[in-house]
Amino acid sequence: MRALALAACCCLLALVVVGCGDEGKSAPRKDVQLGGEQATGRPAGVVVAALGDSITAGSPLWDPDAEIRASIGSSLERKSQYEYWVRKRMPDVRFRNCGVFGDRTDQIAARLEGCVEGADVLVVQGGINDIAQMRDVETAARNLRAMVARGKKLGLRVALTEVLPWNNGPPGAASRIRRLNSLIAGVGRDEDVPVYSWYRRLEDLQSPGRMKPEWTIDGDHPSVEGYRRLADVVRLP
Repeated sequence: MRALALAACCCLLALVVVGCGDEGKSAPRKDVQLGGEQATGRPAGVVVAALGDSITAGSPLWDPDAEIRASIGSSLERKSQYEYWVRKRMPDVRFRNCGVFGDRTDQIAARLEGCVEGADVLVVQGGINDIAQMRDVETAARNLRAMVARGKKLGLRVALTEVLPWNNGPPGAASRIRRLNSLIAGVGRDEDVPVYSWYRRLEDLQSPGRMKPEWTIDGDHPSVEGYRRLADVVRLP
C-alpha cells in the first residue's frame, strides 16, 4: 500500500511540474478559446495562426489563456477580438489565437514555430510594446520581416498588420508609430504580403494619431466595435 501511495504522489507531482512554465516565458497554446468554441488539433477549413500581442489576444475583455479569462470575470466578452468578427464573415476559417499581452516583436518571434504548426495562414501583428519600452523601431521592423520570411519558408501564406494609434502613449510615440508603420508597409512590398490598414481603421480624423473614442475601450486597446472594424479589412492571403 505504501508503494502504491508513493507512486500516486509521484504522478501528481509530475502533473504539477508539467503544468508550470518558466516565469516570464510564453508557452505556445494549441487549445484556445475563440467565440465560445474549443479548437483542438487540426479542424476542417483554413487554419489561421494569429500571432501577436494584446491586440491579437483581444485585451482587455478577452484572452486565449483560460486563467486570464477567469481573472476578467463578468466583463469577459468573446466579441472583443478581431478573430471573432472575421469568423462571422468566414465561418470555415479557424483561428489559433497566439496573442500575449505585453510581448515585444522579439518575444512574439520566439513563439512563431509553436503557433503555426498545422496552420495554413500566418497573421503577424506587433510593435507597440517595442515602442512602449523605447526599443528601436528599425529593430522591430526587422523582427517583423524575419517572422514573415520564416512563415513563408514554412509554406504559410502570410499577412501583416499596421500598429494602432495609441491615445495614452508618451511624447514622441505617435511619430514612432507612424515610422514603424512606414517600415511595415515596406516589408509588405518587399515580401509581397498584404498589410492590414489597422491604423487608419481606428484613427480619429479629428484628432490625428489617436483612436476615435468609440473605437477604443481604454486608449490602449480597441473596444468591441474597434475590433469589429479591424476585422473588416482582413482578407486572407
